[in-house]
Amino acid sequence: MVVATFVKTAFILFVVIGVLAPVITWVERKQSALMQDRIGANRASIAGVTIIGLMHPVADVIKLLAKEDVVPAGANRLLHLLAPVLVAVPAVIAFAVIPFGGSYHFGATTVQLVVADIDWGLLYVFAIGSLAAYGPILAGWASNSNWSILGSLRASAQMISYEVTLGFSVVGVFMVFQTLRLTDMAVAQDTTFRAFALVEGLFGLKPPAALEWLGALRLPNWGIFLQPLAFVMFLTAIMAENKRPPFDTPEGESEIVAGYHIEYSGMRFGLFYMSEFIGVVVIAGLMTTIFFGGWSVPYLPQEAIIAGVGRFFGVGFATGFCMLVHFVTFMLKLAAMIWLQMALRWTLPRFRYDQVMDLCWKILLPLSLANILVTGMVILALEGTA
Repeated sequence: MVVATFVKTAFILFVVIGVLAPVITWVERKQSALMQDRIGANRASIAGVTIIGLMHPVADVIKLLAKEDVVPAGANRLLHLLAPVLVAVPAVIAFAVIPFGGSYHFGATTVQLVVADIDWGLLYVFAIGSLAAYGPILAGWASNSNWSILGSLRASAQMISYEVTLGFSVVGVFMVFQTLRLTDMAVAQDTTFRAFALVEGLFGLKPPAALEWLGALRLPNWGIFLQPLAFVMFLTAIMAENKRPPFDTPEGESEIVAGYHIEYSGMRFGLFYMSEFIGVVVIAGLMTTIFFGGWSVPYLPQEAIIAGVGRFFGVGFATGFCMLVHFVTFMLKLAAMIWLQMALRWTLPRFRYDQVMDLCWKILLPLSLANILVTGMVILALEGTA
C-alpha cells in the first residue's frame, strides 16, 4: 500500500511538475502566437535543434537558476524566502485527490489511479487552495515595497472573495451526485441519461411523433449537462482564484509593475511562475473530473470495455487495456481544458479591479445561490414524480 502510494505520488509529481508545467509555458507562447498571427517561440536551441520552440522552457529554467537571488533591504528575510513555497506547495498537493483513472481488479489486487481517495475530496481541494492565499500576502508584506503590498492586498481580497462563490457554485453538483468524493463523481458520470427525461418528469410532455428520436436520445451523465451554469461559474471562480488573466489584477503590470512578486528574482520568482501553471493543470483536472466524466469514455462504460476486449484476450489483459484507455482519455480531456483556459487568457482583456469584485459579489454569488435553489426544486419535483 505504501509503495503504491509512493509510486502514484512520484508519477503525479513527474507528470505535473516535470512535464505538464514546463510544456504549458510553451503552449501559452505558441497558442498566443497562433491567435495573434505570429510565429511564437522558436529561437532557443541545443546544437541547432529547436523542436518547434520546446527548448524555451529549458532555457527558462537555466536562466532562473543562474540569476542572482536578491532579498531587498528592509525585507523580512524569513517570510520573503518562505512565501514562494507557500504558493507552490498547495498547488502541487491539491492534485492528490484528483483521480486520473478508476478502480481496476487484477485477481486479488486492486489498482486505483488516485493518490488519496478520501470521502471529502473536493473539500480537501478547497481547503488546500485557501492556504495558497497566504503566499501572496506574505510576499507583499515581507518585501518592504509599496507596489508589493498593494498587489498582495488585491490578491488576498480577490482570493478570499472568490472562495465563497467557488464553494457555492458546485453545491448543485453535490446535490446531483450525492457525494464529495471525486472518484464517486467520475464513476457516476460513466453512464448515460435520456435527454428528454427532465421535460417528461417535470411537465409530463412527450416529444411529437416526428421527433421520436428526441425521446430516445441519450447523453453522457456528465456534470456539464446536469449543471451547465455551475460549470461556467466554477470555471470563472477558480480561474480568479488562480489569478490568471483576465483576473490578474494582483500582478497588473500596467498598474502596479508586477504586484506582490516584484521584489523576487531567480528561482524564487520561478516558484511563483511555476505555481500558476501547476494551478492551470489542477483546474483542468478538477473540471475534467466534475463536469466531463473524468476518465470515462462516452457511451463505453468500464464493464463494456473489459467484457468486449476480454472476450478475445482475457480479463487480465482487458482490464489493463481499459486502464490505459481511461488514462489516455483523462489526459486528452485535461489537455482540452488547458487549451480552453489558454484561449480565455489570450481572448479577454484584464478586468479592472472593481469589475473583478463586482463580478464575484453582484453576479456570480447570486447566480450560485439561485442555482442551488433551482437544483433543489428540480430534484424534489423529480422525486415526487418517481
